[in-house]
Amino acid sequence: MDVFVCRCLDKAAVIVEEESKTGNYSNPWRLCTVTQVEELKILVRMFPIWATGIVFSAVYAQMSTMFVEQGMMMDTSVGSFTIPAASLSTFDVISVIFWVPVYDKFLVPIARKLTGKERGFSELQRMGIGLFISVLCMSAAAVIEIWRLNLANELGLVDEAVPVPISIFWQVPQYFLLGAAEIFTFIGQLEFFYDQSPDAMRSLCSALSLLTTSLGNYLSSFILTVVTSLTTRGGKDGWIPDNLNKGHLDYFFWLLAGLSFLNMVIYIYCAKIYKSKKAS
Repeated sequence: MDVFVCRCLDKAAVIVEEESKTGNYSNPWRLCTVTQVEELKILVRMFPIWATGIVFSAVYAQMSTMFVEQGMMMDTSVGSFTIPAASLSTFDVISVIFWVPVYDKFLVPIARKLTGKERGFSELQRMGIGLFISVLCMSAAAVIEIWRLNLANELGLVDEAVPVPISIFWQVPQYFLLGAAEIFTFIGQLEFFYDQSPDAMRSLCSALSLLTTSLGNYLSSFILTVVTSLTTRGGKDGWIPDNLNKGHLDYFFWLLAGLSFLNMVIYIYCAKIYKSKKAS
């Protein structure tokens, strides 16, 4: 496929008979320079890698949406204090602060010895690790939700929209894993787009990598809308009703974990066939 696309793009730099007769080579819509064609090829090769970041961003969006909904149905009290469910995103920040020095001081030297690369991990490897951690993050959230729903059933709280007596701090692992995934994927993505983009388009490509965040939020909303529409047919409560004790938020988390795993498999394939830009 890549070879076919590249051959098609090569034709943009070929002088046709009509241009040879008229001697007019100034129309950029009919004739491109070899440099322009090669730069476009680089962007085409980068596109699949960029697209896989959208699913990860959809997972990342759960930190401010479904994770908060889940936390509101758990015990948020610590002594006489009540912890807002949304405040647990602090542990994502703590995770980032923790993993940055650990990555630089411990993981990179170990990886450097194993791979022989100055950076330890390549940008593609770093993003792949982040995608794998995102699968673990959603799996952890699903396991906690299964536990919460089982306890709600045992205590007879299924029909009551009240928090289940499980400490909200059991959500910390999923926030911590999400922070680790963020370090590997987002930073690896920025490095990848900066290093691999055409020299004249580095700023644009770096900004393009950030576009995955907004598209990921749209994808998250789309998935939620589809899930709600499909699971509420026939008057059913659905996976995510107003009373989460009657729902199956765990199914939603497993769905995202499955999509993340499929996305990771596609990413691994795209990363293997990706041809790095020659050093300029």
